[in-house]
Amino acid sequence: MPDRPDPGGLLVTLQFGLLAALLAVAAQGEPLSPVPVVLMVAGMIVGLWAVSCNRPGNFNIRPTPKAGGRLVSSGPYRWIRHPMYTALLLAGAGLAVASQGPVGWGLWIALAAVLAVKALVEERRMIRAHPEYAGYAARTRRFVPWLL
Repeated sequence: MPDRPDPGGLLVTLQFGLLAALLAVAAQGEPLSPVPVVLMVAGMIVGLWAVSCNRPGNFNIRPTPKAGGRLVSSGPYRWIRHPMYTALLLAGAGLAVASQGPVGWGLWIALAAVLAVKALVEERRMIRAHPEYAGYAARTRRFVPWLL
């Protein structure tokens, strides 16, 4: 039986394409109000915090653990397994609010779906690469602490 194609590249392409589309739609809206700015800044803070907890060489944009990488469970990873995806969802929500219309929210929903699939793919691979990941996953949430 042939190997299944790796969806990682497609998921990353979709992720960035949807973010670019959200940015383009938001740029057509009115000047930014405080709500989208707060969401986008919160996303940047969570994203930078998550990146700072990963050593150089540990981070991978594809949903595949790096060879020789370590399981990070400090910083935002203490509560959520995918803080970088949470950061993108926060920033994307800010762009959707800024878009002031259903197109922006439709793009955000599509982004959330892509990131949910990407997280599932990554988690299956993390369990194979890091046996302790199953226990970590049992005590943390996927995207939002104490909720989701």
